[in-house]
Amino acid sequence: MTSRGKVAVFSAGSWGTAFSLVLADAGNEVVLWARREEVADAINQTHENPGYLPGIQLPPGVSATADPEKALHGADMVVLATPSQTLRGNLAQWAPYISDDAVIVSLMKGVELGTLERMSEVIAEVTGAGPERIAVISGPNLAMEIARREPAASVVACADETVAKTIQQRCHSPAFRPYTTTDVLGCELGGAYKNVVGLAVGMAVGLGFGDNTTASVITRGLAETARLAMALGANPLTLMGLAGLGDLVATCSSPLSRNRSFGEKLGQGMTTDEIYASTSQVAEGAKSCSSLLALAQRTGVDAPIAQHVDAVVAGRMTANEMMDAFIARDPKAESD
Repeated sequence: MTSRGKVAVFSAGSWGTAFSLVLADAGNEVVLWARREEVADAINQTHENPGYLPGIQLPPGVSATADPEKALHGADMVVLATPSQTLRGNLAQWAPYISDDAVIVSLMKGVELGTLERMSEVIAEVTGAGPERIAVISGPNLAMEIARREPAASVVACADETVAKTIQQRCHSPAFRPYTTTDVLGCELGGAYKNVVGLAVGMAVGLGFGDNTTASVITRGLAETARLAMALGANPLTLMGLAGLGDLVATCSSPLSRNRSFGEKLGQGMTTDEIYASTSQVAEGAKSCSSLLALAQRTGVDAPIAQHVDAVVAGRMTANEMMDAFIARDPKAESD
């Protein structure tokens, strides 16, 4: 992988499009793959993705195509930003066109239903790539703010520190500051679990509760995330950093967060099906809460927030009943 080169970004949703802007600002040639031909045409003709980031002008270094083979030809870095639950099927189609020495970078924040695998594990399984070719970027990165070039930081995680540093250079733009780590597991679990906590916080907001309630849910959510991550072997400091606490705060605090917004609608009484019907955006926490709960149960970790969020999303409990259940839990020492 060269210091600057061609990057293929899959796909042209809000985060994939925003990150293509970061990569182009950092000096890379970027080809954005779009599922629909009309989206690729709009990006090439107007340098804008009106369906996901209206009003944001993309740099000249960004082009788009609906042909995955064309997008991947000559790319030494492949960035994946698809919904986590569709990764396996999509990647199986794209894998034959990925260069054997290309680094594959996941921007996704989820755990696969059924297998309970993290996205890096799915990538390894489908492509056969080794850990030195698989990286994760995670942090407090709301797509619209990134696209507006508001200052932000993130974490590049790869088992190979040299590769992590190379990717860091490839996406260090005037407005985007990446740090590095080798703790891929911690970054992925922090990124996936914060979506579930974001749903819980959104429900509290939707019910009309204030800052004391939301701060309590955020703090206990961080503790729950850390319990699971550490039980699986993550570095606890990762959960205190950008990919843990940083991402959690952004998701739970911002109305731009899909997961918080989804939770607010649940708190206001909408059903999961009604929310899905009202938006084209994917709230990863609603898709991954059951798999994260299953992962916690398999690991023997107490996960009350994941348990109750899963129950609300599935329609077995109301948001109000969830909040009552949190308060009714047996009291214990905070460190337990």
